[in-house]
Amino acid sequence: MLKDIRAVIFDLDGTLMDSMWMWTDIDVEYLGRYGYAYPLEQLQEIQKTIEGMSFTETAQFFKERFSIPKSVPEIMDDWKRMAYEKYSTQVPLKPGALRFLREMRKKGIPMGIASSSSRDLIDASLNGNGVEDYFSCITTSCEVARGKPAPDVYLETARKLGVKPKDCLVFEDVPMGIHAGQNAGMRVCAVEDSFSGGQREVIRRLADYYISSYDQVLDHTYEVL
Repeated sequence: MLKDIRAVIFDLDGTLMDSMWMWTDIDVEYLGRYGYAYPLEQLQEIQKTIEGMSFTETAQFFKERFSIPKSVPEIMDDWKRMAYEKYSTQVPLKPGALRFLREMRKKGIPMGIASSSSRDLIDASLNGNGVEDYFSCITTSCEVARGKPAPDVYLETARKLGVKPKDCLVFEDVPMGIHAGQNAGMRVCAVEDSFSGGQREVIRRLADYYISSYDQVLDHTYEVL
């Protein structure tokens, strides 16, 4: 998987960090403030709809879909306040991730983050896990013209890293993110996450590789798809 790779780029939520579990609770609480009560199945459908959207695009979707009487920046600030402590103290790295980060740094392979999340929450999770210094750059989808599945956030991260897209390996957990990496001309390894378990077969059809732990990359026990 790492043959001829000159840089590694990670999505954050559900890929590098085990963080997707808390967003359902946040959605329930936030929509409840405005009189909406959805069963889990409907919330999961909503979450599929916003998959790959930037943080800004997601706030715009919620504002329009649920007639929320706040501005997009105010909605984003609400979400960041609700999530910040969890990202700082309760969101762990995915299995094997720290070992993998250490090995990439040892090999001199630069790493970047390309995420649809907010920069504040990305920083909170990296700092909370003590891994902020492993990354040469961080790009959010709010900084580029289009969110995933467009390749913009991955192309911009490769530019910052000074590496050609074809020489990058991407780690992603959901179909829209996998499409984004491949649309950028990069190889993509899918990372198993319970949140996207219902899309496992689709994910396996799209990705180049599949892992449930980053240890599998270093131990050469990953799946080639």
